[in-house]
Amino acid sequence: MEQTERKLNPTPKLGAVKRKAVALAEAKWVEESVLLSGESLPLLMQPAVDGLDPCIWATHQRAHIAASLLKHGGILFRGFKIDSVANFEQFVAAFRLAGVGYYDQHTPRTKLTSGVYTSTEYPADHYVPFHSENSKNHVWPMKIWFGCLRPAEQGGETPIADNRLVFQLVPTQIRERFIEKKVMYVRNFGEGAGLSWQTAFQTDDRKQVERQCREASMEFEWKDGNRLRVRHVRPSVTVHPTTGAHLWFNQAHLFHVSNLTPDVRASLHSLFTEEDLPSNSYYGDGTPIEDSVLDEVREAFRQASTIFPWQAGDVLMLDNMLVAHSRTPFTGERKVVVAMADSFGGGELTA
Repeated sequence: MEQTERKLNPTPKLGAVKRKAVALAEAKWVEESVLLSGESLPLLMQPAVDGLDPCIWATHQRAHIAASLLKHGGILFRGFKIDSVANFEQFVAAFRLAGVGYYDQHTPRTKLTSGVYTSTEYPADHYVPFHSENSKNHVWPMKIWFGCLRPAEQGGETPIADNRLVFQLVPTQIRERFIEKKVMYVRNFGEGAGLSWQTAFQTDDRKQVERQCREASMEFEWKDGNRLRVRHVRPSVTVHPTTGAHLWFNQAHLFHVSNLTPDVRASLHSLFTEEDLPSNSYYGDGTPIEDSVLDEVREAFRQASTIFPWQAGDVLMLDNMLVAHSRTPFTGERKVVVAMADSFGGGELTA
């Protein structure tokens, strides 16, 4: 077998590109299977030959990967030896999609390169609830990648859930109420808890914050002591722009005070009035969302969830609209990096 058929050269000569494309179409470079028996999410892709260059392979297989992503919602690339931030960034770049930064940041994270961030830097003993990235905003990334450079000693998985199934599992009466009323998100910055507005909006310029808020249809209010309150109303469900699938697509359960442990919730209520809590969610008309309603939503995510242990070098690619993600508590050092691309906004589903 010729060298171009045994291993994809990371820097091929221009004259060899067409020959490589033909070889890729004819050879079985990657094995595809389901990761978990009886589950279609995620699809598992693994090299079928030694020395396969993942970036060149992905470049030539973008159309096939995109179609598979639409079908399954998520793809786990395993065994490609993507073991550094640089390798991860190069692999993401192979898909040739415009990168997306973290706008209106809600959780602490560190920017590692122009397009790669750490995953949420919550303490290791915290559980991060299911969510689709920026589903609370007017624009969001269509694609998100997670790269496991070092799995935790124990725990630290990134469970995923199909938002199509969550939409179906949320009780009809609750779903229809959310479709009608939508969701209001409220955040208070500078109260001594949570991120500062400078971190969330990635600027020290109040005029820049105001511009971002107007573009996102957010109401904003500057309070004494350089504090800021923002609120905005967004749909709770949406439709996928390509498949037309109905999706549960909001972060009401994550923002709501019922997401906190009872002791933390009691502590915050002792320090802040309801309207000054660091973050909270309401129905779109400003009325309270019942704890029991959001418990039903959390149960829908639980029933729709899939969980698997990370392996070093894994990359999980998700359609951010079709699939939500979370994080389990862990022990030991864990290093998972994130990139996002393909900005989109729209697709509201009305009652």
